Amino acid sequence: MAEKSAEKAPSADGAAPADPDQSPAPVRPARAESVRIGAGRPPRRQRVAVIIPAKDESRRIATTVRSARAIPGVDLVLVVDDGSEDSTQHVAREAGAVVVRHSHNRGKAAAMETGAAVVAMRDAPDRPPRFLLFLDGDLAESAVHAAPLVPPVLSGEADLTIALLPPQPGAGGHGIVIGAARHGIAALTGWTPTQPLSGMRCLTREAFEAATPLAHGWGVETGMTIDLLRQGFRVLEVPCDLHHRPSGADWKGQLHRAAQYRDVQLALSARRARAAAGVVRGVLSPKRPARGPQL
Repeated sequence: MAEKSAEKAPSADGAAPADPDQSPAPVRPARAESVRIGAGRPPRRQRVAVIIPAKDESRRIATTVRSARAIPGVDLVLVVDDGSEDSTQHVAREAGAVVVRHSHNRGKAAAMETGAAVVAMRDAPDRPPRFLLFLDGDLAESAVHAAPLVPPVLSGEADLTIALLPPQPGAGGHGIVIGAARHGIAALTGWTPTQPLSGMRCLTREAFEAATPLAHGWGVETGMTIDLLRQGFRVLEVPCDLHHRPSGADWKGQLHRAAQYRDVQLALSARRARAAAGVVRGVLSPKRPARGPQL
């Protein structure tokens, strides 16, 4: 399985709303030798929960759910209906998913946090927490091809895997949002991702908690990648034969990309400010050398 590693760089309602301005964690550059204390190698038969944030996906969600259930290791498929105005929740439930619903649209990041919280409530107290596999609701029958994201996390090789998708027919963007996210991640972490906005991701519970609260809305992927790399977590990009409905060149597609650009820039701005604040604190309050016991 071909993989691109960040290590090669120098390296329902009631969930709390996403906030990109969470308190900064200590910065540890992403490096090949970075190892999370106590991470260990998880059990080979670790369970996986699929979380699918969805809004108005009644035409494709059933196929997506059934396909996701076929991924090895998956024992729970959870759909978070983020204020749909169609029958998404009913169709998903009939397809075999556990469904929770936001009464109004709260955005992708909030849906992801709600999903992770519900999975945590369903995790058995005497077993390790499930790994979390986030999928888009419009993947349809290709959802099963997200399976390659799981083994690197299962084996302890990576804390977060990100799907590299093949070219998507009908995509109408010009790469502006992708470029902004890619360059922002590179500037803050030293690693340049191929597909920084890919939402198909598998990660450990520890990694997810370290990335919360998530960056708002469509900035969630950019913020998550930066936050985890700067804390020393291991990130891999993994090719997956996934196909979804891309945003076209019509006015709806343009509005979607404008919202993406806004949220990505908000996520980047918050993390640039946090990094700058860390530098200032280091200059104003340098760590004093440890002193031995006084006799």
